[in-house]
Amino acid sequence: MGLLTIGAFAKASRLSPKALRLYDELGLLTPARVDPVTGYRLYAPDQLDQARLVAWLRRLGMPLARIRHVRTLEDGAAAQEVRAYWAEVEAETAARRDLATFLVSHLSWKDTAVASAARRLTIRYAALTDAGLVRESNQDTAYAGARLLAVADGYGREGAPASAAAVDTLKRLEHETDGIPAGSLLNVLEDAVEEAARAVHSASRGTSRSASQEQEDEGGTTLTAMLWTGSQLALVHIGDSRAYLLRDGEFFQITHDHTMVQSMVDDGRLTPDEASAHPQRALLARALGVGPVADVDMRLHDARPGDRYLLCSDGLSAVVPSDEVRRVLTEVAEPERAVRPLVERANHLGGPDNISCVVADVREPELGA
Repeated sequence: MGLLTIGAFAKASRLSPKALRLYDELGLLTPARVDPVTGYRLYAPDQLDQARLVAWLRRLGMPLARIRHVRTLEDGAAAQEVRAYWAEVEAETAARRDLATFLVSHLSWKDTAVASAARRLTIRYAALTDAGLVRESNQDTAYAGARLLAVADGYGREGAPASAAAVDTLKRLEHETDGIPAGSLLNVLEDAVEEAARAVHSASRGTSRSASQEQEDEGGTTLTAMLWTGSQLALVHIGDSRAYLLRDGEFFQITHDHTMVQSMVDDGRLTPDEASAHPQRALLARALGVGPVADVDMRLHDARPGDRYLLCSDGLSAVVPSDEVRRVLTEVAEPERAVRPLVERANHLGGPDNISCVVADVREPELGA
């Protein structure tokens, strides 16, 4: 078969002549030949597969610049690139879905005092932290109060003061957020996280080390915290500590690990099973103390009576299988009784890291309260 005119090629590839001219200009799909007299673009039949690939990627929503890169790859590498792109799309969609859910809720009842009072619930909570069986010191900080639940896992030589500084900064919100509508709460929380990042930066560097020592000892902390409003929980998360929700018998992880290995899972370069055994699975991609700005996840969770939340450091989540964690949370009734067997189980399995956990139950207010 000879060369195809742009019209014939457009019909066969299901791309318009206008799109083909654009892709030629961008270097995405160069014609096999351009007639020197008429300027007509002519295409080879074996270019149809390339044209269809470009069309499919555009239908997927991939930017033209990225399509140009995919076109240079072998099939296997191109498939990996498409998988990585789609993982990014799904992550962005999830974030937008969370925001949309919040906006629907916020616009439906406007955070009025009547709605807040009608939906007001209570929480019962407990926190426990333990050094584990291997580490010489405990760099975790765990805190549970009437308004704030938090776990921070410090790293580096000054990890302990770093984690404590992050949680201490958020503690003031317990007394400063009364009466703030949920629509404004995330803004308040964002400001507090920025202050916490500055406090971590100061705490993790001390005052008496040289510049070279500061570089060597540079550290920081993870932070997973929930601020209770009486009807909702405002979540802030950075690093690989985790938050889980036990609701109606189902056990969910509601945070996303910010680790290099998790990013490889998101990109399709590792399976979850491969990630769990990866030697660099604890290498953080984001944390307080990494970079000048704290890139944290924040969102609101509507609470229901009967919900049970677990916040924990990776000294628990990376050691104790999730089905065992779920079993403890399901079988042990009170938070103050549930935290201890979780820590004990991690130590029974070797206790290779500091272990911290917070358990909080959402309840109907007691009569007369």
